Amino acid sequence: MSVFGLPVEQLYLIVLVTAGLATVLYLFFGDVADGAGEALPFLNPAVILAFITFLSASGFIFENVTELGSGVILGVSAGISAVLSFLLYFFVLLPLKSAEASTAYTEESLLGQVGRVITPVPEDGFGEIVIETVNGLISKRAAGLENTAIDYDREVLIIEISDGTLIVKEYEPLRFRELS
Repeated sequence: MSVFGLPVEQLYLIVLVTAGLATVLYLFFGDVADGAGEALPFLNPAVILAFITFLSASGFIFENVTELGSGVILGVSAGISAVLSFLLYFFVLLPLKSAEASTAYTEESLLGQVGRVITPVPEDGFGEIVIETVNGLISKRAAGLENTAIDYDREVLIIEISDGTLIVKEYEPLRFRELS
């Protein structure tokens, strides 16, 4: 069978190469087209390109390996492509999208954390503490709870946040003593 004057196998191959090149271009310039995937997830350009690539690859293979009719091969290839694109979207693209690492934090996420004083906190004044997170160290301005002074290198617990200042108190971890 021929379409547009080309054998079907050659048409599948041309579409496969074109979709492969479009996928490579999407890797480099994908940020421009990412907005299209926000409205409907299946209009995501990565999913569409994967569908076309799977369709043309399976169509090319079936045309060369089997004696089935071209319409049947197109239907089977479309089914295979739909299943593979579905699996790609739900098991690769969605987890990657939700696994984006961010160094951003909110001040509310610091509540209850333990930090270390790097600039002593005077009575009725401000010092500085450092909080160790998975993304690195965060240093913030701090004041003592009820305007208490806190010495250098003491562990502190973040109690509240007021106008960007962490309100802290000295932290004493719970220690169990041995019963004798």
